[in-house]
Amino acid sequence: MSNITVAKSSGFCFGVNRAVKMVYDELSENTRVATLGPIIHNQDVVNDMEKHGARIINDVSELLDDEVIVIRSHGVGKAVYDAIAEKGNRLIDATCPFVARIHRIVAEKSREGFFILIAGDANHPEVKGIVGHCDENCLVFKDNFELKAFFEKKYKNLKKKLAIVAQTTYNIIVWEKCLKEIPENDSNVVIFDTICNATEKRQSDARSLAEKSDLMLVVGGKHSSNTVKLSEVCSKYCKVLHIENARELHSLKIPFAENIGITAGASTPAYIIKEVQTTMTEILNNLDGEKEIFNEEMIDQSFKKVHNRDRVTAIVETVNDNGIFVSLGAKQTGYVALADLTDDPAKKPSDIVSVGDEIELIVTKVNEQDGIINLSKKKLDEQAGFDKIVKAKEEGTVLEAVVKNVVKGGVVVSCNGVRVFIPASLTGLPRNADLEQLLKKKVSFKIIEVGENRRRAVGSIKAVSDALKEEAKANFWANAKVGDVFTGKVKSITSFGAFVDLGGIDGMVHVSELSWKRIKHPSEVVSVGDTLEVYIKDLNQEENRISLGYKKAEDNPWEIFKANYNEGDVVKVTIVSITSFGAFARIIDGIDGLIHISQIADRKVENVKDVLSVGDEVEAKIIAVNFDEKRISLSIRAVGEENTDAE
Repeated sequence: MSNITVAKSSGFCFGVNRAVKMVYDELSENTRVATLGPIIHNQDVVNDMEKHGARIINDVSELLDDEVIVIRSHGVGKAVYDAIAEKGNRLIDATCPFVARIHRIVAEKSREGFFILIAGDANHPEVKGIVGHCDENCLVFKDNFELKAFFEKKYKNLKKKLAIVAQTTYNIIVWEKCLKEIPENDSNVVIFDTICNATEKRQSDARSLAEKSDLMLVVGGKHSSNTVKLSEVCSKYCKVLHIENARELHSLKIPFAENIGITAGASTPAYIIKEVQTTMTEILNNLDGEKEIFNEEMIDQSFKKVHNRDRVTAIVETVNDNGIFVSLGAKQTGYVALADLTDDPAKKPSDIVSVGDEIELIVTKVNEQDGIINLSKKKLDEQAGFDKIVKAKEEGTVLEAVVKNVVKGGVVVSCNGVRVFIPASLTGLPRNADLEQLLKKKVSFKIIEVGENRRRAVGSIKAVSDALKEEAKANFWANAKVGDVFTGKVKSITSFGAFVDLGGIDGMVHVSELSWKRIKHPSEVVSVGDTLEVYIKDLNQEENRISLGYKKAEDNPWEIFKANYNEGDVVKVTIVSITSFGAFARIIDGIDGLIHISQIADRKVENVKDVLSVGDEVEAKIIAVNFDEKRISLSIRAVGEENTDAE
């Protein structure tokens, strides 16, 4: 009796499953849908989509005005996106995320001047789409022989850096051979690992199964690149039959085989794989009379089946302390463990749902042997939250959340149920600052990175503050003019002045502008954190320099002197310094006058210090004022003469 084994990794990959689901979701809304080419290389699925209303077009020009256009998982070039935008139809982009990653890589490297090498089939739609993001600065090679020829004949004269990528479904064995043809330790060559993990796993599992089998059934579209590659991988170890569905088995002459393996391409639904397995078993058991196992009813039922990552609506049937059982319809039972219902350890399943409730869930594991499907509400909530996080990154949205934890190298916030890590360098705090000051504080941040596996996100508080500063700078330079008055805080102090924050942009008050009095250092007048009312003295946008004034005209001691004193007035003054030719006396703060040695007394004075000392208070007469040169002459002798005359 023959043994039939299905490869562990076979059938729909994530990208294809996602694309198929997006089309059916849209069709369920009675939308008129047009797919740009067959959504997948599986005629049975394509036929069913057409039956439900989807239309296949080969060019954007064929679009009708009320149709939604779907880009399949293979992706398309930039020119196609431009054509759709010009046409104006709504777009559903079902490009596989792994393919989209290649688009981003080649577009970025093309802009940087790299020459792009692409491992793959030049006629495959995925490769055509990749080429469409390279600005034609690229070359497609199909195998290691063509790559070797490139390096021998063209590389030396190219005089450009190289970026090398591979079609997501490229043959892993051939890729390993290609890597050996690339010059070692060449800093001008950058290699990107772009073969899909699912492809690697599928090919690896198929190869392992083929090594132990006498016959391999490879199920998938005849034009499916990844299915053809599976056939190539398996054919190195045993006899291979490439079929599209179970019906073909009845028309084939199947050789005797003790061990039969089954694998399937990324475009093959699980129900077709199951049908092939069942039909092959019936043939081997020599069942009388062929069954028509592939009928319309089965196709309809198949699309009620669920797959990993599917979102489903279920009815709660049983609730216990460990979890809940739900009905998915079509005789399918699902189970949601307590850990997949909630994060709250204090809650029981009965606190969350009741029998008869209709709830949204996501499939985490399909166990076809016992018919139980594992589901999760928590992962669906996380996925919805992550969708918001991804959208926030794409749109540059500013988010708010409370810092939950301080960890090594940064802080963690929870936003929309998603853990977001903010590195210390992006918190906006000074280097080596204590991050604990952010704990339990609400912060504003932007998402700057989302993991390709949608498992992590990185945020930046600094990006928000930097953006606000740039906006403030732009507004300032657009509106500021000499003479404008601002109230700001002293941000820092140097020997030559104080820097004042005007609201996202700094200006400087020179030490000479801080006081009408003579000061040696700005700290004599202001301290960091002081609030000052300043005005713009000068602007230089090219040098990003803003000169500020702080001294007010009404505080100018010369203006005060002019308003309150005249020549001939007798005033009380304080000696502040002594020289060989006289003494300087303070009239008011900021105004000193000179008492010449000849004006100190009614007798000849040989040494000023014999008569006056610093700190003495004396009466003196204002005998001359020169406002232009800011000089005042005082006389003690004149006061004595007036007193004598009065007597």
